[in-house]
Amino acid sequence: MTTRILSAGDIIEARCTKCREVLNHRIVAMVEGKVVRVECNTCNGVHNYYPPPAAKVAKAPRATAASKPRSTSAVPRVSRKDPAEAEREEWASLHPTFDLEKALSYDMNARFNVKRLILHPVFGVGVVKTVIVPNKMQVLFQDGIKLLRCSCL
Repeated sequence: MTTRILSAGDIIEARCTKCREVLNHRIVAMVEGKVVRVECNTCNGVHNYYPPPAAKVAKAPRATAASKPRSTSAVPRVSRKDPAEAEREEWASLHPTFDLEKALSYDMNARFNVKRLILHPVFGVGVVKTVIVPNKMQVLFQDGIKLLRCSCL
């Protein structure tokens, strides 16, 4: 079987950018033996050459859980803890250690350090978990973690 050398003006299959299909195109320009521009015979649109997609090779079917051999050293799967539940547990463990007399009143223009106890007018007593520069902090309240404004610098 001989392969014919392509030249400008020949008809080839290409993906058309307007029609969005593989159609016959006329070669408009070539560089060093490679097709670079084509004209669609259907819509007459001129665009860069996009070869038709290669035929997909069928992959071997994936092994399912039923077909896989069971490993004797399989570790049981640990379910993830609900983040809200984790926050409630952390609050419950920290709450007995709070000294409410040392709690600072929340002020959005004040500076707070990590592990500082604060008293918020809406959320109540909380502990500063993280300080996010330049002006935010995460505070653990009984309802969960809240993002509050503060003066960190």
